[in-house]
Amino acid sequence: MIDEDWAARATRVALPTGHHLDGADEPGSGATFTVVSPRDGRALSEVADAGQSEVDRAVAAARRAFDRGPWPRLAPAERGRALLRLADLIEERRADLALTISLEMGKPIKDAYDIELRAAISTFRWYGQLADKLTDESPHTAPDALALVTREPAGVVGAVVPWNFPLTIASWKVAPALAAGCSVVLKPSERSPLSALALGRLATEAGLPPGVLNVVTGDGPAAGRALGLHPGVDVLAFTGSTAVGRHFLRYSADSNLKRVWLELGGKSPNIILPDAPDLDRAAATAAWGIFFNQGEMCTAPSRLLVHSSVAERVTEAIVARARELRVGDPLDPMTEMGPLAGEPHLARVLDHVGSGLAEGARLLTGGSRPALPGSYLEPTVFDQVAPGMRLAREEIFGPVLSVLTFDDLDEAVELANATEYGLAAGLWTADLSTAHKVSRALRAGTVWVNCYEEGDLTVPFGGMKQSGNGRDKSAHALEKYTELKTTWIQL
Repeated sequence: MIDEDWAARATRVALPTGHHLDGADEPGSGATFTVVSPRDGRALSEVADAGQSEVDRAVAAARRAFDRGPWPRLAPAERGRALLRLADLIEERRADLALTISLEMGKPIKDAYDIELRAAISTFRWYGQLADKLTDESPHTAPDALALVTREPAGVVGAVVPWNFPLTIASWKVAPALAAGCSVVLKPSERSPLSALALGRLATEAGLPPGVLNVVTGDGPAAGRALGLHPGVDVLAFTGSTAVGRHFLRYSADSNLKRVWLELGGKSPNIILPDAPDLDRAAATAAWGIFFNQGEMCTAPSRLLVHSSVAERVTEAIVARARELRVGDPLDPMTEMGPLAGEPHLARVLDHVGSGLAEGARLLTGGSRPALPGSYLEPTVFDQVAPGMRLAREEIFGPVLSVLTFDDLDEAVELANATEYGLAAGLWTADLSTAHKVSRALRAGTVWVNCYEEGDLTVPFGGMKQSGNGRDKSAHALEKYTELKTTWIQL
């Protein structure tokens, strides 16, 4: 990360305020909402608040760009070059984009710069390089016929993304959709609209034609609902809560039956067996996983399932790490955990902490607000958690770890799968056979063995059960944004 006085830079960074529609900034109807920084509770910006009319204009622009514009008709290599230019611009503006993310949602600046921006840049580069490497099919047929199977862009994509990784997850939707030849209307969370607006501007600067990437800002009940119900949207890609995902499925049924791709919540188990190759590393990784990004991750390993023979050792190491974590100003490069994303979200997390105490779990550390001016919470660890407690069942989306113990492998798998979610899981073992068998038995879209949160853009990401459908990342993401067409030619 660059050496920078981030607090001083924050006084100079220019924050966008209007939608980005049809290649230009637009103030909208005049309605606005306030973006408040969880860092200190101060207002950052007044941002345009989209209603039906703004969403209509955004979709109309995307529709024109797809139906009559050059983007879907460009040679794939040319689309790829445009995405590579966009990646270069994101890298060029990396510091200001990282600062914007840190201000709007509280991510520590080191993580915003080193992790979030690296992921966004890599994603646009990866899909830019992939754009001209996709192939169609010509199946073998009888000699008197020729069959062609072509993969064609699906049309206008509505992408609704959350606040916890505002540019990473936006890039996971936008980059493959653009590479496929679609046009996009991006709606960021109302908690983190500023970085998405900056992305829209950079896309236009990179040479994307007007209407290819539009950004509308507003809340879910108004802007999100309007996008979900819009008959001009062909595909809706959403990352967020399971409850909101259900709304988008209903919107599809009530409108044009648009395809809806969902990446939803998680309650990921992290299983530590007594034969783990390095128990100290397993404990350190478990602590990193639940406290990274303030625990505001759908894949956070929030349920630690640890064998009773090593539970005390592992739990003590995690508690020690929690107590030494540096919680503070996200603009301080030494900060390891910043604030949660605002007071309403903090209140919900504290409600879960209260429920754990009321239901009889033992609080080992944390659970309180530190003496800081923003929406902060101490790293929190509970043990003696029973499977039926809210701590073990509900997604908390905060730095709260629930420790459950087991005595045999079958019990561990049963506990791991005893959730409505199926996004991710972790497993620590030195036995290759156990690693294979348990990974296959776990109902999760991703299983990490002797690690957590590892991987790159070559592998798909997504969930099972109520964690959603479809996949982000990898070449498989293009399946969401393309249609297969069969052409049968009688010779």
